[in-house]
Amino acid sequence: MSTHGRIVNGSGKRETAERIIALAYSFREAKALLSAVELGVFDTLADGPLALEALRQRIGLHPRGTRDFLDALVTLGLLDRDAQGRYSNTIASKQHLVRGKPGYVGGLLRHLNDREYPYWARLTEALRSGRAQFGGAQGHYPDLYSDPGDAESFAAAMSGGSLLTAQSLAGRFPWRNYKTLIDIGSAEGCLPVTIALAHPHITGGGFDLPAIGGAFDRHVATNKLSDRLRFYPGDFLRDPLPQAEVLVMGRVLHNWDLETKGLLLRKAHAALLPGGALIVYERLIDDDRRTNTTGMLSSLNMLIMTDGGFDFSGADCVSWLQEAGFRDMRVERLTYEQSMVVGFK
Repeated sequence: MSTHGRIVNGSGKRETAERIIALAYSFREAKALLSAVELGVFDTLADGPLALEALRQRIGLHPRGTRDFLDALVTLGLLDRDAQGRYSNTIASKQHLVRGKPGYVGGLLRHLNDREYPYWARLTEALRSGRAQFGGAQGHYPDLYSDPGDAESFAAAMSGGSLLTAQSLAGRFPWRNYKTLIDIGSAEGCLPVTIALAHPHITGGGFDLPAIGGAFDRHVATNKLSDRLRFYPGDFLRDPLPQAEVLVMGRVLHNWDLETKGLLLRKAHAALLPGGALIVYERLIDDDRRTNTTGMLSSLNMLIMTDGGFDFSGADCVSWLQEAGFRDMRVERLTYEQSMVVGFK
């Protein structure tokens, strides 16, 4: 029952209503952040604080709304404002929202702003029709990779989304027992670069569509790893996968229907050297499908963006790996939202 707009359900009745309302409004916070990245607010402040008018002119905003916008970023903990009214980046913004910083995730946020946020307005239609609202049978990758600028932006977005997971994986997997690594669907190579920097004996590279090769080579060269990592061009739906002792499929399987998931896992098993390991990492849904909101929403994103993709639980993935011929599977959390399933040949 409800009373004057408040949900009444035993103890905590007001908090429940407030939580629901806050959840409904949360899109505003997300869009304020995404627009700030799009406008270059954090990059503009990288060299130091700026007064309101100076910052407004630098980022090209109309006077109406600028102060409210910047102060909203202050309330979100993304900007600071000093006693003189000058705006500056917070510590977190300096580390993660300024281009060129090692922890930069702005590429991912640009991708979310351009490629996901607009299409989530079509979730209701996707649920009613069961049809993707963006992309087609091959997903959204042909469209993303058809334009060099889009391909570069997408590669940067994938680095932003992979960095924390790659850092965790570098410390949690027994790399001392292996020498070669290939990242399947590598984008610009955030994961192999991170692993190779942490483990100097590792060699290998990344496998992805040819259009992404230039971005991969530049990222590897920037990190002075060109003698240890190389790009392998190909289409994993049509071509055999490169051989290695360790293969990684990070947020790859969720893009595809069940039949294609099985195909990719069988290809990975065939490409692995004897005794090798396949690492699958995803936003795994909890086995009871009750607690992992991130995984469930990621699966809805696949409904919107692909014809057959869906996310899955660790138990699901273990069963598919077993069917593909893998053994000794285990599931382990890597970050607050990503977990890995490891299977051995």
